[in-house]
Amino acid sequence: MACNDGKEPLLCEHQEVQEHNPQTDCYTTTKSRKLRRCRSAPTVEPILQESNLNRFLNSPKSIFDEVNPHYKRVATYLFIYLSISTICFYLVRNQISGDKTNSIVDSIYFCIVTMTTVGYGDLLPNSTTTKLLACAFVFSGMALVGLCLSRAADCLVENQEVLLIKAMHLRREPNSMETLKEMETNRVRYRCIIFSFLMVILIASGTVFLTTIEKMELVDAFYCVCSTITTLGYGDKSFSTPAGRIFAIFWILMSTICLAQLLFAFAESYTESRQRSLVRWVLTRKTTAADLEAADLDDDGVVGAAEFVIYKLKEMGKINQEDITLIMAQFKNLDVDESGTLSPSDIFLAQSTR
Repeated sequence: MACNDGKEPLLCEHQEVQEHNPQTDCYTTTKSRKLRRCRSAPTVEPILQESNLNRFLNSPKSIFDEVNPHYKRVATYLFIYLSISTICFYLVRNQISGDKTNSIVDSIYFCIVTMTTVGYGDLLPNSTTTKLLACAFVFSGMALVGLCLSRAADCLVENQEVLLIKAMHLRREPNSMETLKEMETNRVRYRCIIFSFLMVILIASGTVFLTTIEKMELVDAFYCVCSTITTLGYGDKSFSTPAGRIFAIFWILMSTICLAQLLFAFAESYTESRQRSLVRWVLTRKTTAADLEAADLDDDGVVGAAEFVIYKLKEMGKINQEDITLIMAQFKNLDVDESGTLSPSDIFLAQSTR
């Protein structure tokens, strides 16, 4: 892409820059090596300072001060799902067998156990109608958990990431760009830490509740907690009191989603570590003549900075040949005068003819 009305290349070598000295009222010439940015290209630094910086480093707002629209949608979907399923299972409550307490609580509890695929077996559908309803609500519930509630959990964890990064760097300037870059680099690691911490809290709270309210032994309570959050749900140990099932309505939903997010964060961390190892290998291995030949996109016998960057990005797996082909096709469509560079007149003519 051309810079300064198509007069200069995208990547420039050593370039003389005149600097003004206010004390001597004269200009001194220095040489600097830098990347040129086209005038029409968006500026990166203000975006980082104004949007990302405010997003990650400002104090998180209370959900009561300003509710994220995504939370509203998730709350609406969850309310609709629980309302419809609770009404349906309440109407056919006589066709559900098992250990029952309160009809409404049991209906909501059965919905949660179904949508999270825990399936204790303490409440069982024993008619054709209830079995078909269970089949319908388990699929819709899994979709709700996977598409909506998991995303809501991601949004909530973002605020915790802000608190974590501030706690780890209390002595740093609050609006430091270095802090923002470190948070972006270690985002997956911070997510693993936060979800691990939340998982410990949920396991501990569930175990304490089962031992105190459900009167289980400590080992049985921990066993029930583990079989629940992993959705194993043997059913030999479950919540059997009204208070326990009310607690389970919220706890089961949070714990199963938290474990799923934790496992996903671990998988993402492993993938990211492999990608970083590949990047290190690409940047440290010796460059050969075959590499230069492969990097020479225009077959002119010389590899420019842009060609070398593209070749290395392909080696790192960040782009592929299809991406390059599509971008080059767009470049040729914009290059109306076929000069090999883009100028404002090229872009104006190309877009005005469409």
